[in-house]
Amino acid sequence: MPFTIDTARSIFPETLAADSVPATIARFKQLNAEDQLALIWFAYLEMGQTITIAAPGAASMVLAEGTLNEIKALPGRQQTQVMCDLANNADTPIGRAYATWTANIKLGFWYRLGEWMEEGLVAPIPEGYQLSANASAVLQAIRNLESGQQITVLRNSVVDMGFDANKLGRYQRVSEPVVVPTEISKRTAVTIEGVNNATVLSYMDNLNANDFDVLITLFTEDGALQPPFQRPIVGRDAVLRFFREECQNLKLIPERGIVEPTDDGYTQIKVTGKVQTPWFGGGVGMNMAWRFLLNPENKIFFVAIDLLASPKELVNLARR
Repeated sequence: MPFTIDTARSIFPETLAADSVPATIARFKQLNAEDQLALIWFAYLEMGQTITIAAPGAASMVLAEGTLNEIKALPGRQQTQVMCDLANNADTPIGRAYATWTANIKLGFWYRLGEWMEEGLVAPIPEGYQLSANASAVLQAIRNLESGQQITVLRNSVVDMGFDANKLGRYQRVSEPVVVPTEISKRTAVTIEGVNNATVLSYMDNLNANDFDVLITLFTEDGALQPPFQRPIVGRDAVLRFFREECQNLKLIPERGIVEPTDDGYTQIKVTGKVQTPWFGGGVGMNMAWRFLLNPENKIFFVAIDLLASPKELVNLARR
């Protein structure tokens, strides 16, 4: 076999991912808990002025409701301590509950806390609070990012809070119900300039329709998917779980691509376009690339999803 997952990761090496995003996240994690919480608050307020943040789904709120109400019932100082404990990855009952949640539930949790802080129901950032020099520098770095990159930084910052799930042992993941796939008659097929490969088109169409059970059949049994700035997720079962937990109600808008044959009948295809998330609606499109490696049977052996460095990358498909 000419490819392994590791060698597949290097296809289309000229793709310029937004490396400023993991760099900014790393700087954020170096801040103390108080600065992390204050920075999230200030960034939340600023993004609310420039990016419309959609209300979370009812399912997210129901699953976090018990923990949220527990926090709301605490005295103000203890509310602040709970949030600091989450930022510090402390081993607490709330930190352990948080660790079992999927990303959307965590985002909904912080969204509701932000609302309650504005309403005075949860201890707010003190009036006149001044960020440290380091936190101010990180906030400025976030301001300098494109809107889709800002979303990714803030999402990943809160997703990694709470107790380390790897230390929980066996536990039950808490996730939203899987949405019903869009009816066939109501689906709109994508078109991609330069690409008419049936597998790639079907990948886009089925993901847009939330039809994950059909989508996963496009992969080989040992196929892999690499989300932005993460290690590959390997095997159909793990990839399917990722789709169900992380990809519901996404809107993929592929624009153009290139197809290149490679060794032993494999084909590599790169597509660029945008992705809209239910959290930020149609006003924000993240600039993305999908790097597919298909086996001779036209099944997906590997696909990497990259958040691009700049809009210029959407049209920059010439091999360098």
